[in-house]
Amino acid sequence: MDTNTIIYAVAGIVLGVIIGYFLAKSLAKGSASKLIAEAEKEASVILKEAKINGENLRKEKELKAKEKFIELKAEHEKVILSRDKKMADAEKRIRDKESQISSELSKAKKSSQSLDDKIKDYDYRIEFLDKKKEELEKAQKSQIKQLEVISSLSAEEAKEQLISSLKEEAKSDAMAYVQDRVEEAKMTAQQEAKKIIINTIQRIGTEEAIDNCVSVFNIESDDVKGRIIGREGRNIRAIEAATGVEIIVDDTPEAIILSCFDSVRREIARLSLHKLVTDGRIHPARIEEVVRKTQKQIEQEIIEVGKRTVIDLGIHGLHPELIKMVGRMKYRSSYGQNLLQHSREVAKLCGVMAAELGLNPKLAKRAGLLHDIGKVPDSEADVETPHAILGMKWAEKHGEKPEVCNAIGAHHDEIEMTTLLSPIIQVCDAISGARPGARRQVLDSYIQRLKDLEDVAFGFTGVKKAYAIQAGRELRVIVESEKVSDDKAAALSFEISQKIQTDMTYPGQVKVTVIRETRAVNIAK
Repeated sequence: MDTNTIIYAVAGIVLGVIIGYFLAKSLAKGSASKLIAEAEKEASVILKEAKINGENLRKEKELKAKEKFIELKAEHEKVILSRDKKMADAEKRIRDKESQISSELSKAKKSSQSLDDKIKDYDYRIEFLDKKKEELEKAQKSQIKQLEVISSLSAEEAKEQLISSLKEEAKSDAMAYVQDRVEEAKMTAQQEAKKIIINTIQRIGTEEAIDNCVSVFNIESDDVKGRIIGREGRNIRAIEAATGVEIIVDDTPEAIILSCFDSVRREIARLSLHKLVTDGRIHPARIEEVVRKTQKQIEQEIIEVGKRTVIDLGIHGLHPELIKMVGRMKYRSSYGQNLLQHSREVAKLCGVMAAELGLNPKLAKRAGLLHDIGKVPDSEADVETPHAILGMKWAEKHGEKPEVCNAIGAHHDEIEMTTLLSPIIQVCDAISGARPGARRQVLDSYIQRLKDLEDVAFGFTGVKKAYAIQAGRELRVIVESEKVSDDKAAALSFEISQKIQTDMTYPGQVKVTVIRETRAVNIAK
């Protein structure tokens, strides 16, 4: 019997006892036997109902248990079917792998067999080549013996004669080469010597003595000259000692000449004289005080000029010492061309050219501005070093990038160029210096140089016309097509350029273009 049935039966019994108890108590005066009978009857009814309910519950539970069993059985069968399918798939993959491996093994066996055949063939070829080599050596020895018999010389004697003849030929070629180099050196020695002298003069002083070494200080009247000279010349000696400038007081009306190679010192002297004359107190103590103040003023102005220059060009992060050097370039000139203006022009040209070539224009501007800082040395010891090398050392000292340093040092071919920035600086420097009006030159000498260029071209046969254009930087040569062929035109261009290079002195470079054309003209009537 089910546990629930038993529980319901016990509950019915307890309930019957409780009801009987209360009935017995309420009907104490009634018949005890009658109450007991009724109680037993009710108890039997309750027990029957409990049994029926318990049986129904048992059947219901059994039915649910059967349904659950069937459901679990179905799920178990599904799991088993899935596992069987996976095992079948795995077996199939294993069989495919086995077939693939067997096919690869068969291929490997075939390739191994083919390789063995190739090795055997290779061994056979090596053996065949060895035999051929032996036959060739024998034939060579036989030929050498025949040659020895024919020439009546042994192999060693023939080798010695060949070596001696080669030595004589090499010696003659070497002598001819040396002679050519000596002649070339003689032809260019005078030109190179002039270039070195000009560069040396340009570094230490200037070639334009009147314009670049002298400043004129205008005064209101000649009475001021006596006050500037002072008693027994004390004032003028104090000014010269304090500024390092020679003061020339002569008969020139209302003017005093200041002479000095250093334009900075000359400017300090000019401003100091202006302050002294304006103030009216001119004596040695006052002179020294004014000169000191003027020096500080000029130094501050140099720094301001340098700052304005780098700001105008869009250059950032420049070391303060380099900024000061840039400002000092305002008071320097190169071949009559203001050094600061030249450097600004080169910087702008470099920026444009670098941008056209896809390079960094800011870096190119930086190198272009700094390329001539070696021309403003701080001491006499620096004058002996070429300005390109000196500028490169200063740039390296103050933390400039290697590309900028190499461009500064290589813009006059003092060192080897290692970046694309270096030839750009060299080209832009030549453009700025060679353009018309950049550097001082007499008009007659300029016209004569253009005429000399054309005369060089007319010195060659077949030249019909010659024109010097682009301010003397290009020579256009028109030749007669009947006398000069296409191949000869290329050779003629080279010969003219070499003639110009050896016979003439010119800034920058000269491009020689030879033009040959054939025209056929007919008239329709």
